[in-house]
Amino acid sequence: MTDTLDTGAGDTGAGDGGAGDGGHHRFDGTSSRRLLARLRDIMAGSGSGQERLDKIVTLIAAEMKADVCSCYIMRAGEVLELFSTEGLNKTAVHNTRLRVGEGIVGYIAGHARPVAMDNAPSHPSFAYRPETGEDPFQSLAGVPILRGSKVRGVLVIQHKDRRRYVEEEVETLQTIAMVVAELVAQSELVNPVEVTTTGDPVLLPARLSGTAMSAGLAIGLAVIHRPQLTVRQMVAEDADAELERFNAALSTMHSAIDDLLEAASLAGLSEPRDILETYRMFAEDRGWLSRIREAIRVGLTAEAAVQQVQNDTRARMSHLTDPYIRERLMDLEDLTNRLLQHLAGKTNGADAGTLPDDMILVARSMGPAELLDYDRSRLRGLLLEEGSPASHVCIVARALNIPVVQAADAMNRIEPLDQLIVDGDHGQVFIRPAEDIQMTFAEAVALQHRKEQMYAEIRKFPSVTRDGVPISIQLNCGLLIDLPHLTASGAEGVGLYRTEIPFMVRASYPDVKAQTDLYSRIMDEVGDRPVIFRTLDVGGDKMLPYMTGGEEENPALGWRAVRIGLDHPSLLRQQLRALLLAAAGRPLSVMFPMIAEVAEFVAARRLLDLELKRLAVQGIAPPSGLRVGTMLEVPSLLWQLPALLPRLDFLSVGSNDLTQYLFAADRGNPRTSTRYDPLSPSMLCVLRRLVDECARHKVSLSICGEMAGRPLDAMALIGVGFRTLSMSPPSVGPVKTMLRSMDVGALRQYMSGLYTGADHSLRDKLRSFAKDHGVII
Repeated sequence: MTDTLDTGAGDTGAGDGGAGDGGHHRFDGTSSRRLLARLRDIMAGSGSGQERLDKIVTLIAAEMKADVCSCYIMRAGEVLELFSTEGLNKTAVHNTRLRVGEGIVGYIAGHARPVAMDNAPSHPSFAYRPETGEDPFQSLAGVPILRGSKVRGVLVIQHKDRRRYVEEEVETLQTIAMVVAELVAQSELVNPVEVTTTGDPVLLPARLSGTAMSAGLAIGLAVIHRPQLTVRQMVAEDADAELERFNAALSTMHSAIDDLLEAASLAGLSEPRDILETYRMFAEDRGWLSRIREAIRVGLTAEAAVQQVQNDTRARMSHLTDPYIRERLMDLEDLTNRLLQHLAGKTNGADAGTLPDDMILVARSMGPAELLDYDRSRLRGLLLEEGSPASHVCIVARALNIPVVQAADAMNRIEPLDQLIVDGDHGQVFIRPAEDIQMTFAEAVALQHRKEQMYAEIRKFPSVTRDGVPISIQLNCGLLIDLPHLTASGAEGVGLYRTEIPFMVRASYPDVKAQTDLYSRIMDEVGDRPVIFRTLDVGGDKMLPYMTGGEEENPALGWRAVRIGLDHPSLLRQQLRALLLAAAGRPLSVMFPMIAEVAEFVAARRLLDLELKRLAVQGIAPPSGLRVGTMLEVPSLLWQLPALLPRLDFLSVGSNDLTQYLFAADRGNPRTSTRYDPLSPSMLCVLRRLVDECARHKVSLSICGEMAGRPLDAMALIGVGFRTLSMSPPSVGPVKTMLRSMDVGALRQYMSGLYTGADHSLRDKLRSFAKDHGVII
């Protein structure tokens, strides 16, 4: 969608040219094919890299009727140097330099995203360089020159008049940027040694701090996973032949995925098989395939078309922080690499004969199928530069009991066969560790195996505290592939099902039938156990690709969740209709997110009542039991509890948002995330009041944020009075072990004297209580 390219005042929607030739010039597929054909002639011709780059920028300016075309190349120290231009002062070439982040060119390099705007001087990053003579140019479109995951430069066109750039122009610039990236890679412009990032001396021990993605400890030798092939030939001579090659490679890839599915089934791996089935559906995504085929028809080779579509997808989605969107992007990265492998005829996967017996896989990113290419009997751990705990590869890794850590710069710091220790409990990696550290972690690995055996045994026992208080443990889910965890973990139900995921991975809004089918499958999988469906929670940095909406200064407090549903009631009504139809006479629980006042809940409930009347008119049976509730994330609701609770069947605390809103501190900002603690007296007082009010109104209360899944925090929640905790599957074993070792009465008595204190955090005091009373945390 073109709106994702706009980072300033400009509008990148379709529009007329009007620059350069003084007329109305519309750039289309024919123009793009002509430009690419001439580009092929330049690349096949003679001349140095600089001479060919000069010809390329001259060609772009002429074909795209641009007043300026410039190419900046990355030099050492993250400096962008003007290497070639048509339209700016020639004396500026090799003299004008911009730091990454400086000017619009530096902004493009820093964010690795295209920019297209009709009023470039209004952009907050605009930087005027008088030596270039660029004063009169109003409009600008620029794209990063990407080689793998790294920015190697920026390619820019400019026009004197204010002008809207069409999507085909930006996509064509991205294709040309791939060609320029090859010139850089071939050392024809800049020596690659100059821009190589140097890490610690190779032979010295080192430690990387990162994010824990899958718990556990692992010791082994580094195996570097580099699946991406270099695309050498960009422009095709015969589009029909390229389409035939692409279709053949696609068919071969589908067959290979089917073989992985069969192998997972034979090995009894139900969860990885479910993920591979979802992955297989991604491989058949019509939107993805049609964009690749269209790029081939325009004049690209099959390999270049696959890579361009992925580069475009990465640029559109890379700024989003939602873990499920990132997971979708990782799957597409995996598919792109796999498809390129099949186009190149390289389909053997990992060569087991050259791999060590105890290996730690190191990768920039990875998809689930790529992980399963490796011998599980040898794989001990996984280290990623990019990823999230909700990614498919991490879900598969957890199912296989493989520790995972995400840490930046891992590929530059680690050499093949380096000794590694992956600490998935604390998010750290030791590179070439000293012998005493190796011995310490070897003992910890042995202890970990004993804990895993204990967690496996405890699944059989009820979730009851030592003094007989029952605690309901439920799961947070967002994909069908999450549901097998219900049985495996021993959880009692799904306390939070995030319905927004199917909306995010589609190119258009799913209709009622598609939603009904999905919700029905979820209910079938869950069976008699309870499941709470949270209505669409998108917006902010999780904007749907087919919904218009500009960037927001503070998306966490912006147009999101139920606010979108109430502003577009037809969308919310369709989702509610699908949920009611999917229930088909079964019990149904619906929860509205981001409710800030009772009036919002009343308005949302009114839409649900309208859909119930619609069912009655059509003679369709309603759910056998309907429970309606809300998330409590916004503190304003705390002062409306007497008016809210009589209208609810249940209330669920979203502790992540509630905490950051209560303390006015962004939990994603490292400067503020440590300034508060959920186990502070103020937060626990809020939660205790909720427990008391819900008990008074006989409203079920649960908590589904991250607090519920951390053993010490969960202990405090039980002490406050919570009896239903919803968490991610890996947290079930540790939390259940903790609660079965605690005495609620003793804890409540101890905590009664803590609420009125002036402490920043009660964490240390609660940890001391646990130690003194034999609570396992």
